[in-house]
Amino acid sequence: MSAPLVYRRYGGSLQVDIPTFDALVEAIRIPETQWMATACPLSGFNCDARFLAFLDGDANGRIRVAEVRAAVEHTAKLLQSRKGVDARSDVLELEALSPEGAKVRAAALRILAVLKISETGRVSLAQVRASEQVLRDAGVNGDGIVAPPFLPENVRALASRIMAAFPEVKNRASQAGIDAPMLQRFREARTALLTHMGQKDALHLWGEPSMERARRIREVKPLLDEYFLQCRLVAAQPEAAASLKLPAGRVEGMLGDSAALLKGVAVLPVAPVDPAGVLTWARLYRGPAFEALEAFRKDVAAPLTGDAQHLSDAAWKELSSRAEALLAWQAGFEANPVRGMLAELASLSDADLGTLEAACKADLALKEELDAITELERLLLYQRWLLPFANNFISMPDLYTPRRKALFEKGTLILGGRKYTLAVLAAPRDAHIALTSQGTTCVLYVKVTPKEGGDGYEVAVPVTRGRSDHLEVGKRGIFHDVDGKEHDAIVTHVIRQPVSLWEAMTQPFQRIGRFISSKVEAMASSGDKAFEAQLEKGYAHSTAVVTTAGAPPAPAAAAAAAPPAQPGGLAGLLAAGGIAFAAVGSALAFIVAQTKSLTLVDIFSAAVVIAAIVMLPAGLFGWLKLRRRNLALLLEGSGWALNDRLILSRDLAALVTRKPRLPKGSRIDRTDKLRSTLVDLQDEEDEDSEEGMPGAVKVLVVLAILLAVLWQVRGPLARFACEYQWLSAESCGALLPVVPPKPEAPVAPVPPTPAP
Repeated sequence: MSAPLVYRRYGGSLQVDIPTFDALVEAIRIPETQWMATACPLSGFNCDARFLAFLDGDANGRIRVAEVRAAVEHTAKLLQSRKGVDARSDVLELEALSPEGAKVRAAALRILAVLKISETGRVSLAQVRASEQVLRDAGVNGDGIVAPPFLPENVRALASRIMAAFPEVKNRASQAGIDAPMLQRFREARTALLTHMGQKDALHLWGEPSMERARRIREVKPLLDEYFLQCRLVAAQPEAAASLKLPAGRVEGMLGDSAALLKGVAVLPVAPVDPAGVLTWARLYRGPAFEALEAFRKDVAAPLTGDAQHLSDAAWKELSSRAEALLAWQAGFEANPVRGMLAELASLSDADLGTLEAACKADLALKEELDAITELERLLLYQRWLLPFANNFISMPDLYTPRRKALFEKGTLILGGRKYTLAVLAAPRDAHIALTSQGTTCVLYVKVTPKEGGDGYEVAVPVTRGRSDHLEVGKRGIFHDVDGKEHDAIVTHVIRQPVSLWEAMTQPFQRIGRFISSKVEAMASSGDKAFEAQLEKGYAHSTAVVTTAGAPPAPAAAAAAAPPAQPGGLAGLLAAGGIAFAAVGSALAFIVAQTKSLTLVDIFSAAVVIAAIVMLPAGLFGWLKLRRRNLALLLEGSGWALNDRLILSRDLAALVTRKPRLPKGSRIDRTDKLRSTLVDLQDEEDEDSEEGMPGAVKVLVVLAILLAVLWQVRGPLARFACEYQWLSAESCGALLPVVPPKPEAPVAPVPPTPAP
């Protein structure tokens, strides 16, 4: 009795444990709903391509549950010992075969004999594939198709001529050859052609030029058939003869129009219609077919009928029927595939054909044995790859194991100081992006280009730790595939999602910063343009003043009508600067006036509250997104059909994206070597060689700006300082203007109440 199955939890996903082949035999019986995958494409796997082809029983390019079950059952039937499967070995011990594997055992022994290997207790996958080439080189294919080099020498030329007469067939070695069905078609075609040639003399009554005359008859057949039909019509209805002529009005309308004339002549009979059904050659109309009919009379009709003046309906029918029979015979001759061998067909030896047929049958007799060799290769591949494939299809523990790569992983990406260990083939790319963009995982699409050249491929890489703001399209890195080869890598597309809770909470501030930066840059750009326009305007105004300085004064009326000059040049610049300083000062004054009643604790508390109002909702939504991250979308985008989600837990996120630590025993020198280098360099150079503004000038500029700003907000600052008694009463009286009190409104006297 087999041990019960064990289900293990991997990152929130419950998966069946398949450590051995016996466990796999039990695992394939669980319901399909408990399999991690129910279908997958053949592409993207790091295993033997022939194994996947054997596994795909219906050759539709996808592997399904039923095909995996069939492969496991087939392996279990042929093997009585499962040690090789558990060891994932590509060497088959012949004693491990069950009685049902007798044919496979015989195929293994034949392979060892072909390769002249003395040890007959085991056979490897490499030996099976090497023997295949040896057998192919010996012309042994088992499909009944024999190439000429492997035929007896006396029939090789005959085989080549027969092969040239029929569509090409190739054997398992991709060599063109001859087989029994081709020989049978040759025998049938030879018999038919010899019979066909026996009818030649009865049909070729016109001698050597019979075929040429038959073709000439077919060329004029539509014209003469129509003419004799018109004769029958007029014989039955004489008044119809008038309808076969052009009316005089139509002829007059066609005069001067060549196209209309040509069209009108084409509808006329080839000659005057004779109710007796006789064509008189001398009466042919000079229409479009005149030359062809005249040549036909001289070359064909007159020699064959013996009458150069007339052609009756009966004589024409006889000529036409004989011509059709000749042409039909010729068509049958040209359709026969062995007509090129006509000269040797009658003398061809049946013994030679028998030799070819025997060679084909001898090769076909090996089919069962060679098919057993194919089954041996299938069994070896199943023994090597079936258990790893099941652990990437029925369950996926390798995805959660750092020291093993899943079969669908392509390699490791090194980019931006981090190691991304999970990469799957992204094909087709557009469909893959359309699906992964619906999730909440940050995904990089990376083009991997081999250093030795080639088209390369594109992989999807999830980003699960760190930050994503530095990951942009065009960023380069390196990619190590599962074989350890290094390739160039470049980011081609980014699906941006929060990678960590802190990034989710700070994203609103980043967006606000980007918004403010864009607005400031836009304002600066517009200010630069306005400044340049102002300078250009001032320059034009100055040029106009200089130009008109020596000119006579303009009339008073024109001067009065001229619009007032706009300020420009330095004056305009100073005015704009004054307005800017006033705006900044007003803003600062407003801020100071609003916050003068607040303490530092109040200001700090307000900042914390504002940050919390922004960050807490963003953090909540980010936390929900991080909890819903699903790696299954990466596989489903490539064509997988999955039953369960591959939830990206915190542990799995740490496994997928890593930042390696410094080597053990290393230490960090905190000294900034660049600063010390610059100090040494400045000591070696003169002071005059320093570029930029001198330090004293920088201090004066900063002080001037600070004083200008303080001057604009002097009033609110003085009131704020006096309120908190930071200044004496005398200073406050000097700084703050005395505002006279408003006079009180006089109170009207109340009139006395009269006595009763």
